[in-house]
Amino acid sequence: MKNDFEVFIPKTNNPIQFPRGLFIEIEKSILLNDLTLENHGNDATSPIQISATISKEEYLQKVNSLKQHIQNGDIYEINYCITFEAHDVVIDPLHIYHKLNNISRAPYSAFAKFDHLYIISSSPELFLSKKGNTLLTKPIKGTAKRGFTLEEDKHIKEALYLNKKERNENVMIVDVCRNDLSRIAKKGTVNVEKLYGIESYEQVHQMVSTISCETKENTSFAEIIKATFPMASMTGAPKIKAMELIDEYELYNRGPYSGALGYLDENGDFDLNVLIRSIFYDEKKRYLSFTVGSAITALCNAEDEYQECLLKAKAMMKVLESQT
Repeated sequence: MKNDFEVFIPKTNNPIQFPRGLFIEIEKSILLNDLTLENHGNDATSPIQISATISKEEYLQKVNSLKQHIQNGDIYEINYCITFEAHDVVIDPLHIYHKLNNISRAPYSAFAKFDHLYIISSSPELFLSKKGNTLLTKPIKGTAKRGFTLEEDKHIKEALYLNKKERNENVMIVDVCRNDLSRIAKKGTVNVEKLYGIESYEQVHQMVSTISCETKENTSFAEIIKATFPMASMTGAPKIKAMELIDEYELYNRGPYSGALGYLDENGDFDLNVLIRSIFYDEKKRYLSFTVGSAITALCNAEDEYQECLLKAKAMMKVLESQT
């Protein structure tokens, strides 16, 4: 959908083809507390062989090339990602969703079926939340593994909070968010409510900042999306140049990955997640993929970024490689 807002060279080579945008008027809503879900999908027929679309060596080379763009002043930060994929696979999507969220406990998880296409998401990130005229975004930049003991976990969490590199990544994305919100905000209302907040999930600790604003009167949903999408945390700074380089350096166009999924209610309020930590499945093609990435800055180390990608992929790898 970014191509609707800016001019980019078209790139449509992703094997899984979701529509750019899809709105569905629901017929019935059910409180999750009252809902018992049963699996009605296909049973897995064979072990899933997951492979990365580029080698580790290629990844390291590309990260170092992107760092050269930073040295040249083209960008300050960019979100660069690796896609993992599997061909000729049959899965039970709802079963995978339950397994993934049993180990991730993600606050913005989602399961969606559109004909033969599935989104199985354990997203920890909020893109946008609107209540009345208040608009909120919570970009994630900064990741650390969980510890094996309470003491180790506390130490890792504190180290993440104080980490200069992670703070540098986070604050640059906060600046992009502030700029995006200012396009549809009442003057003087853009506010950084929390900077460098640390939120803990089952697999990782994340550095999360919170930025809000009051929207101008009669600002439409479409105007809000045009001002803010794609989200700052999944692009970089400056945003347009970062998106150009993402298209150039990543193998596939991202498709639904790093897009958004959520609801818009009858009052115009909405919640939209960021489609990360998510599996995308085409039942007809028997193809699935998931993508993980990290922020590349002048201070980053390519090997460390690769290990961060593997850490983010861990839960999805685990549930797919063992479907029982």
